[in-house]
Amino acid sequence: MNKNRYCIIMAGGIGSRFWPISRHTQPKQFLDILGTGKSFIRHTFERFASIIPVENFLVVTNAIYKDQVLEHLPEIGSDQILCEPVGRNTAPCIAYAAWRLHSVDPEATMIVTASDHLILNENEFCRAIERSADFAEERGVMMTIGIHPTRPDTGYGYIQVDNSHETYGAIHKVKTFTEKPNEELARTFVESGEFFWNSGIFVWKVSTILEALGRYLPDLEQMFASIAPHYGTPEEAQYIERIYPECRNISIDFGVMEKAENVFVCCCECGWSDIGTWGSLYRYSPKDENGNVSPERSMLYDTEGCIIKTAPDKLTVIEGLKDYIVVDHNNVLMICPKANEQNIKRFIDDTKFKIGDEFI
Repeated sequence: MNKNRYCIIMAGGIGSRFWPISRHTQPKQFLDILGTGKSFIRHTFERFASIIPVENFLVVTNAIYKDQVLEHLPEIGSDQILCEPVGRNTAPCIAYAAWRLHSVDPEATMIVTASDHLILNENEFCRAIERSADFAEERGVMMTIGIHPTRPDTGYGYIQVDNSHETYGAIHKVKTFTEKPNEELARTFVESGEFFWNSGIFVWKVSTILEALGRYLPDLEQMFASIAPHYGTPEEAQYIERIYPECRNISIDFGVMEKAENVFVCCCECGWSDIGTWGSLYRYSPKDENGNVSPERSMLYDTEGCIIKTAPDKLTVIEGLKDYIVVDHNNVLMICPKANEQNIKRFIDDTKFKIGDEFI
């Protein structure tokens, strides 16, 4: 293993699109939504542990989730958890991790990943990560992992490759980024052969990303640079608590990647999905003869195309539903057409406003 390579796991989100299973007190990354016996964050850690030393992991999460991270990843120490006092999107998260790494290893290479992705072919995925790290270290560029699209999905961002530029096997110069296109545009993207899904997984040297942050997000970079003497010391947390609320809420894609010139993509086919919605979980789950994803103790009549999540010890009886999401978890029962799952955010907002936080 390369001792200068580090894995940064971003684990601060709430995963609200998986409500009511994902709650503020126990968000998606700490749940076994896939039914494998392991949480998303555990899968992520084990995936990268085959190529990254255990001591070279950092997890960036909300301070309230620190104990849960330690519970799911007992191999790492508490000093490997970077606690955000408030959520401010991926650019501040990455800036924080980059400055912490710079304080201990200025030659470090960062591999940045979300905590809640599904990867079916982990060997191919790890090969793509290592190719990307080699390329980033040799050329001082910023890498992202692109996924060969299998359908015109409107829930993903897309990366267009620059076919006029020299290619390096599976590695291409990036031409454009496009966020979540409509169905017609997504179909055009897939048919063109020039576009790949944006996995949101990044690889770069610490020096490269700090230079890019200084160029494209100078206010953000200066905030984290201003507390440079305190990284890795007992005072780090108090300085982070002071500056974090002042950070802009901005993604690394919008703040840096879409503006930078030295961005390349390593394209791979590894069975990737971000499993970000009930619909995407339905797509990747085993189904019965009527296309239902349901618990073992269920009796379904004239019901098809549904995803049903209830407690393992509860008998679920349903008749006459087609293409619905049915989730019964603790103190919430949600029944919603799959086609309307974008309304879950509204359900959460309305519940919080009209009833209270205990259901969120």
